Amino acid sequence: MRPTMRRSTEPRRRWAAALGITALVVTGGGLLGGPAQAAATASVAVDFPTHCIPPPIAGIPPIDGTTTAQITVDDATPQVGDTVAVTYTVVVPAASNPVDLALPADIMTPTGKVTLGGAQSGDVIVAGPKKNPPVPGKGAFPSFSMTGTFTVTAPGAITLSPGDYNIHTSYIMELDTPCTVTGPPAPVSETVVATGGGQVNERAVQLSAASGQAGDEVTVTGTKFTPGAGITVAGRDGDAQTGDTTTATADGSGAFTARLAVSDPDTTGIVAYEGGAWDAEKGAGPLAYTVTGGGEIPDGSQQLTTTVRAGTLSMTQAGDSVQLSGVDFGRGGASTGDLRTVTVEDFRGGPAGWSLTGKVTDFKGPGGARISADALGWTPSCATKPGSPSTCAAGSAGAVGSAGATLASTPDGTATGGEFTVDAGLSLDVPAFTGAGSYAGVLTLTLT
Repeated sequence: MRPTMRRSTEPRRRWAAALGITALVVTGGGLLGGPAQAAATASVAVDFPTHCIPPPIAGIPPIDGTTTAQITVDDATPQVGDTVAVTYTVVVPAASNPVDLALPADIMTPTGKVTLGGAQSGDVIVAGPKKNPPVPGKGAFPSFSMTGTFTVTAPGAITLSPGDYNIHTSYIMELDTPCTVTGPPAPVSETVVATGGGQVNERAVQLSAASGQAGDEVTVTGTKFTPGAGITVAGRDGDAQTGDTTTATADGSGAFTARLAVSDPDTTGIVAYEGGAWDAEKGAGPLAYTVTGGGEIPDGSQQLTTTVRAGTLSMTQAGDSVQLSGVDFGRGGASTGDLRTVTVEDFRGGPAGWSLTGKVTDFKGPGGARISADALGWTPSCATKPGSPSTCAAGSAGAVGSAGATLASTPDGTATGGEFTVDAGLSLDVPAFTGAGSYAGVLTLTLT
């Protein structure tokens, strides 16, 4: 019987510590802020008490002082469903340069959040660029701004108050000093009044951090997406998508969790969306994100780059014919053999797995005699080459038939690929009084 197959000195440490806390040595001051004014309709600067924790290397205790900040928006009268751009400006930072030496420009990256109240609750993640003027020795620390967006989901007055913020310094060392609002919320700085609008896209995403060094992972969680939908999580630079992407699948409630490695220094925000391309109606974000360090090229250095090209999904066979063992007329039984080894190479470098299936025709013999395709069974096996991101699984033992069966497969995942060898024991159940002669059927394998 023959089936045919188709195919990373002490003075230096002290100096670094002093530089790292320059953004966060907080001066004392009176608390001038009053209670939140939900009826405010114009942006105002507000004062609020701040508790800052310098980096441990600084060797100084937490410092309490006053921050003056102001929130502004690009649209104070939006409709439900509109996206509102928010700017959080620290007008008078509660900080000064504690050392006599001047600090260089562009070493500070701020991130923070704006607290929503009234008709809508939650936080707006904001981030600023890595940009500041030089700071003279013992000089006052400059003002800075951070931006972000939120989608209006309910009509009415929505209040915006300054929230916690963090100042990251990139100079000799990468250091953070988080500053939190003492006795939150801070006073209201801005109020927008939303009116009814069209259908609201309630999809939402949150980030575990608003900044990180190049290559750091940020956890992205989403809610109210379409249950079972494939989700793309990506970095954004304005209207363009950056090279930072990953995928996830929404669960039965429409929620998902993904970890995105952010390496592209151009990434200034993170979005999540359903489908093959960004669609504001089926996505959420962008949430502000800033690459704080790790991507700089030191003086006297050269940046080396290369490209890893995505390949294809393919298979090869060790042959295209199998000679099954013979059986006796009048006795029949199992006509056995082994499938020619199939090698699967998945060099696509994406999130998709693969499936290798097979189906067989009837076995045709002399004088129009036939043995049914349902009489052919197989026992699959599959081996994964060491180092492959995916692991293959053999299909179930059983009949192949004309309807077909799965020989082997790998699942979808964050990173898939590899090399695999697939085999199977074959057995054709020949009826006892099948006419003598040679019978042949065609087993077709399909890789998807």
